[in-house]
Amino acid sequence: MASHKNAPAREEESDGALGEKSGLWGALAGLIVAALIAVPLSSAFAFATHPRTQQLFGGRLSEATQGGYIAFWWIVTILLVALPFLVGFGVAKLSTRTLTIIGAIIVLFIIAILILGQMFVF
Repeated sequence: MASHKNAPAREEESDGALGEKSGLWGALAGLIVAALIAVPLSSAFAFATHPRTQQLFGGRLSEATQGGYIAFWWIVTILLVALPFLVGFGVAKLSTRTLTIIGAIIVLFIIAILILGQMFVF
């Protein structure tokens, strides 16, 4: 029975080592995603902070209200900023519950972007 009592302690030690490595993998995944979205993030931020860029787009986007245009690009910017953190956290945890929560957050952001896009842009 003495070896049975020591078994959980060994499992906890190995989980701790894996937890540290999974955090590094999460950080690496977040860094890679951040590098991949750097240009779209920069563009979305520029469109959100310079309302005169609305004239660059032809058609209905140039006719949208200025507040709707700015709100749309700020939501896109927030989603792009959050994406590396969400991916890194998801890779670090790799549990079904965590991935479900992250997926739900991303879906809510996409729905918000679509609603604002339909209301103010298109």
